[in-house]
Amino acid sequence: QVQLVESGGGSVQAGGSLRLSCVDSGIIFSLRSMAWYRQAPGKQRELVANIAPSGNTSYADSVKGRFTISRDNARNTVYLQMNSLKTEDTAVYYCNRHLHPVSWGQGTQVTVSS
Repeated sequence: QVQLVESGGGSVQAGGSLRLSCVDSGIIFSLRSMAWYRQAPGKQRELVANIAPSGNTSYADSVKGRFTISRDNARNTVYLQMNSLKTEDTAVYYCNRHLHPVSWGQGTQVTVSS
């Protein structure tokens, strides 16, 4: 069974940075589009960013210019570099396969204080 394990969350002040990591235990990772999602308290889960096997990326308008998604196929890992964090970025962050999600991992909590 495929497992997704997210890490790297924490508590930071507004303006700070965090780097999230997600390891995908499945095979042929390099051929999969991957994505980061987040879910804030009382809100639905939303797509933050995705990255294609080619390396092409796409971002939600709310994070454009501040977040960068990247991947390391040799490590089956996808990253999310988050800069200039805002209080509204506070959420649990999850990774999954874009368009064909598998079971969700536990996520990693990101808390941004003012």
